[in-house]
Amino acid sequence: MENSGFANPADKLVLIVDDDESVRELIEFVVKKEGFRAEKAVDGEEALQKARQLSPDIILLDLMLPKFGGFEILRELQSDETVSIPIVIITGRYTDRSTSDMIKQEPNVRDFIEKPVKPQILSALLHKLLKTQPPVKKSGQ
Repeated sequence: MENSGFANPADKLVLIVDDDESVRELIEFVVKKEGFRAEKAVDGEEALQKARQLSPDIILLDLMLPKFGGFEILRELQSDETVSIPIVIITGRYTDRSTSDMIKQEPNVRDFIEKPVKPQILSALLHKLLKTQPPVKKSGQ
């Protein structure tokens, strides 16, 4: 069966970076439900290490993190082999329009999502950015 040029979500690795365990768990649930592979990091240091080791297909990055903050991570990810990894910023902090517009100017930032994360918005965005299709739902839902 032809899949119209869409990639298989199982071939895509999503790195979830958030220091809040409940947020990480929710995002991981959504990511895996949509068929993607998931890896998690709890702080900026671990995020940079995993981004360099694993070369994820996309990074979901909270801006407020211990050790290195999200802004520092954005800069670091532009300075080496991770420069081409797309990033979606996820933050619970109110961000005014000028700040969010400034963040979106970063070359590897693709979008900006505010917490609480809405699963349907996150899953649609991941499929769009990674050029994948949602898993086929079983009949009798």
